[in-house]
Amino acid sequence: MKPKITKQEFERRISKIRMYLEKNDIDAILIYGDEYRKENLRYVSNYWPIFERGAMLLGRNGKPIVICAPEGQKVAEEMSIWPDIRLSPDFLCVTVPDEIDYPLAHYTSFSALAEELRLNGKLEKLGIVGLDAMSVDLYEKIRDGFRVEIVDCNAILYELRREKSAEEVACLREAARIADIGFKTMMQSELIGKTELEAAGIAEAAARAEGAEHIIFQIYGSGERTHRIVGRPSSKVIEDGDMIMCALAVQYEGYVATCEMPFAVGNYNQDTKYVIDVLVRALKKGKQYLKAGIPMKMFVQAVKSVFQEEGLSKYDVYPPLHGIGCAEAESPYPDAETEETFQVGMTVNTDISLFGLPGGSNRIEEGFVITDGEAESLSPFIAKCCEEWEG
Repeated sequence: MKPKITKQEFERRISKIRMYLEKNDIDAILIYGDEYRKENLRYVSNYWPIFERGAMLLGRNGKPIVICAPEGQKVAEEMSIWPDIRLSPDFLCVTVPDEIDYPLAHYTSFSALAEELRLNGKLEKLGIVGLDAMSVDLYEKIRDGFRVEIVDCNAILYELRREKSAEEVACLREAARIADIGFKTMMQSELIGKTELEAAGIAEAAARAEGAEHIIFQIYGSGERTHRIVGRPSSKVIEDGDMIMCALAVQYEGYVATCEMPFAVGNYNQDTKYVIDVLVRALKKGKQYLKAGIPMKMFVQAVKSVFQEEGLSKYDVYPPLHGIGCAEAESPYPDAETEETFQVGMTVNTDISLFGLPGGSNRIEEGFVITDGEAESLSPFIAKCCEEWEG
């Protein structure tokens, strides 16, 4: 049976959020999401809007209410773990200024939702998760409709999402398995003479065939185009000797895993080989610090020490590790000063990179689950590539 997040897991999340509301004297919480900033809404309801906005409203008592727009109603009914679905005209399609008429829609309003919550208790303070993601216009409509004090509650979702349950790890493991297959299929294809778009299509098709819910992104560059840190695939033709930079981010049941292994095609030169050598050595040196109880800075410092020894620090443009989960990059995102320690159940992704070298630019992305002992790799193909490169 394919892994998924069960209703019991969602219920545990709701219980933890209600404990937070009680502790902080907050009467209700509204958790916002849309097609792009989906992670928090998906985490609490499993609903992921398309085109439109969405939210989950939760009081200290009563059942969660999922709010969506008319076009997404059936999607919300299909995906949401909570059956109470309401429609809001303020959550309509975000890309057009026109007023869209939905004659069959039965709308509710923020003021009506507020009065409904007041039937179950006081409503003086409303927490919002996603203030940084919603428009000012939507925020003002929520504020005016609820007529309460509003507080930023982003912190509770960031904290809850840091350490993963067994179900979450299983979903991430499946996302990484799919990403590995997509990447491997592309990497082992004959790429010389193909455009970057064609090469990227090989990876995406293989990942979709294996069960990818969504391709969050695919970074792709060849030759000189590897120097674009997050470049999209283009119509450039891949040539003999080109370095290839490809990062494939796959979503499965709301969880995102990314894999990336630097490689080159055909008769590549020693400068290109050198870039790959250094990145593989940096991963090997840092990986030993991916253990529960170890300060996160140790991993970062170990990776950076390899670059420093080679005189390459000026090509090192950002920290080499970040968390993964419902977003491709999430907390923790440590640097060389981070004292916080790794904890059992954290899931992280390496992002070990060098940009601007004569031999090309690239990075290694491999997912891990933190355990008491050696961290578990989520991307066996990437791990195998590194081992074979070292010979």
